Amino acid sequence: MKPLYRRLAVVVATVATLAAAASPAHAGPATDSLDLDFSSPELVSPGVQYRSFTGDTEAGPITGHLLRVDLWHPLVDVGLLYPGEVAATRTVSTMADQAGAVAAVNGDFFNIGQTGAPVGPAIADGEALKGAVPDRQRHGPDMPPGYGNEDGLGITTDGRAVLTDLRVDGKVITEEGGFALDALNQYAITVGGVGVFDSNWGSATRLRATCGTDDNRNAPCSDRTLEVTVTDGVVTDVTETPGSGPIPEDTVVLVARDAGVDELAGLAEGDPVTVEYGLAEEHGHRLDTALGGFPIVADGRVLTGVDEVAMAPRTSVGAGWGGRVLYLVAIDGRGASVGASLATTADIMLAVGARIAVNMDGGGSTTLVAREWGEDEVSVRNTVSGGSERSVPNGLGIFGPAW
Repeated sequence: MKPLYRRLAVVVATVATLAAAASPAHAGPATDSLDLDFSSPELVSPGVQYRSFTGDTEAGPITGHLLRVDLWHPLVDVGLLYPGEVAATRTVSTMADQAGAVAAVNGDFFNIGQTGAPVGPAIADGEALKGAVPDRQRHGPDMPPGYGNEDGLGITTDGRAVLTDLRVDGKVITEEGGFALDALNQYAITVGGVGVFDSNWGSATRLRATCGTDDNRNAPCSDRTLEVTVTDGVVTDVTETPGSGPIPEDTVVLVARDAGVDELAGLAEGDPVTVEYGLAEEHGHRLDTALGGFPIVADGRVLTGVDEVAMAPRTSVGAGWGGRVLYLVAIDGRGASVGASLATTADIMLAVGARIAVNMDGGGSTTLVAREWGEDEVSVRNTVSGGSERSVPNGLGIFGPAW
């Protein structure tokens, strides 16, 4: 076999129980809609509308911000915003302006203070950028029962918003045999696993991927690691300690921890190696865009186990029946607006029209931006907790012509 490495397009998994997957077993009863007062609609771009809203909850008053996006509109497009590298951060407004988006919200939770890489999977323009870290390596609140870091929201190739479940699907083939890959451009690899890093990762340390355990994000780094560099299908370097720095387009880096080291231990410089990798979508969706975020609403119902206590600024993205209308919501908090629990956030998503919704990173990360009439740059529309925009790893951008 000719040695090579190959990025696979997003793989569609064959799921025999697709109908069951579309109706989550953990969905609870539908909740009553909140009484929200909306401002007059402001047209951001054809098919894109902004409104602010206020309301009263049991915890106190809230102020929120809503982008309604008509995915049917021929001039509307949706895409992943990110800095060009998985392990890097920028403000939402910077990413939106650089990409030419007319509106956007922040995206996934992330490894703040170390690599900057997101928790969950990510797809941009149909290319698999990264996989999800092990569940206990996540940053952010607890997820509803039955959901994990592989979950998120995606936009299909035919322009529908859907809930997604994306798993790393890859393999390494050597002259001695082959084995499956466990990670793609992730800040954490499962104990005993092997991950692949490519040019999409960026310059951040790969050593962090060998730290923590599947039960404790803060556990020490593994004392048994190995890194193998493969260029044009040939091993060019083998070292015990994972490194950092940019990875060329013709190169991938394999990182192993604990028992995973045994899979790479026989490799030496000059050996031929084939590396194939991508993401498998467990529900059968063909995706153009995806990012991590855990579901809080499915089939028009708030999911059982969604937290009802912790209050914070929140970001959520959802869609109506059929996935043709997208709702992007930011809820102010830690001020005159008290913020929202995850359960209240789910109620708000139902109230604005969503029938599926995921919770994105909140707190100081919550940011919603949109262009004002006649402007060629976006403006921050919500009240950002902490007073200034936080740099984040990704977001969801809305594209269309300016007025």
